[in-house]
Amino acid sequence: MFDSLGDVGSLTASPWIYALVALSVLLDVFVPVLPSGVLVITAATAAAAGAATGQVPAEQAPDILVLTLCAATASVLGDLVAYRLAWRGGERLDRAIARSRRLTSAQERLGGALSRGGGALVVLARFAPAGRSVVSLGAGAAHRRARDFLPWSALAGLSWATYSVALGYFGAQWLGTTWLATLVSVAALFAAGAGAGYLMRRQPA
Repeated sequence: MFDSLGDVGSLTASPWIYALVALSVLLDVFVPVLPSGVLVITAATAAAAGAATGQVPAEQAPDILVLTLCAATASVLGDLVAYRLAWRGGERLDRAIARSRRLTSAQERLGGALSRGGGALVVLARFAPAGRSVVSLGAGAAHRRARDFLPWSALAGLSWATYSVALGYFGAQWLGTTWLATLVSVAALFAAGAGAGYLMRRQPA
């Protein structure tokens, strides 16, 4: 089972993989447990299998550039939907945010960062577990200007998508197109998330 990515190739050798990736990435701002990063890495690994070994026919293997743009675009769209819903959320959402220390803290930190012309927090949050949800909802609930938030959201989405695709693709190139390569790449993604979460907690409110 762990010697070949043939089964993975059969799952990803379809144009529908782009729609599946886009849907997963778009929705995980609302359901952070969705394995969108794992799906992106798996598709990128299948692309490497097609390019290097022929385990996946070259014409059927995912294109890494299209995969990256698909994941990045879906990430920004998901952020925008969460941001607009929180902006228009009304008293019920305001009360829910007030009861959440994480969301309240995100509002304070994000407001300070954007007012100083920086949005590194938005980029960090894209890698941290549930950080994307907290920051997108916090920005909308605090009525931060879209022109201050969305460019950083775009940078965050592109950075996350590029990193995830690179992990899957180059991990397979270096370690071989095996399940071990996929597991190592996923572990590296989770490690980046843990590091981002740690840096976010260290930033002063």
